[in-house]
Amino acid sequence: MRINTPAIILIVIGAILLLNNLGLWNVSIAHLVQTWWPAVLIVLGVSMLFRRGK
Repeated sequence: MRINTPAIILIVIGAILLLNNLGLWNVSIAHLVQTWWPAVLIVLGVSMLFRRGK
């Protein structure tokens, strides 16, 4: 079974934005992006590295 990572990422981002818009979860999206963008680049690079090995 192949995991569709981009679809899961879109679902998670959409759920976070929806909860934020409904006021059920108060989180600063800008703060999350400022904090975690390097980790996103690392994860993308590692996933690209493993895909090329197959």
